[in-house]
Amino acid sequence: MNLLSLHQRLYERTDGRVGHRMIGVPVLLLRTTGRRSGQARTSALVYARDGSRYVVVASNGGSDRPPGWLYNVEARPGVEIQVGRQHSAATAQVVTADDADYPRLWTLVNDGNHGRYNGYQTKTSRKIPLVVVTPAT
Repeated sequence: MNLLSLHQRLYERTDGRVGHRMIGVPVLLLRTTGRRSGQARTSALVYARDGSRYVVVASNGGSDRPPGWLYNVEARPGVEIQVGRQHSAATAQVVTADDADYPRLWTLVNDGNHGRYNGYQTKTSRKIPLVVVTPAT
């Protein structure tokens, strides 16, 4: 089991008492529905706040392939997020590089993750999309 899987497992098993800031940056759990399987999927993701919204990055560590959860939110934008112990229904919206707000959101989340996303972007020719998650009110 790798470190990210262990982190996610601790976050889930403690219902957020452990894991929100375990790796030095804020992490949420994004729960999506598999676009083909229909099964619940959970991903632990570093996030940045943009007002009441959360911004996550579909970097997949700089891989040329986007993470599977991105396809799920594109197909079914109704998601659930868990931030610490708080669970919320939410809507996910993909933000691509051609969106006018992309540079601002990229800077926000990259700065919050100590510049790691810029490093991931150098590993791939695909422009890494962002996902803005808006909790239901």
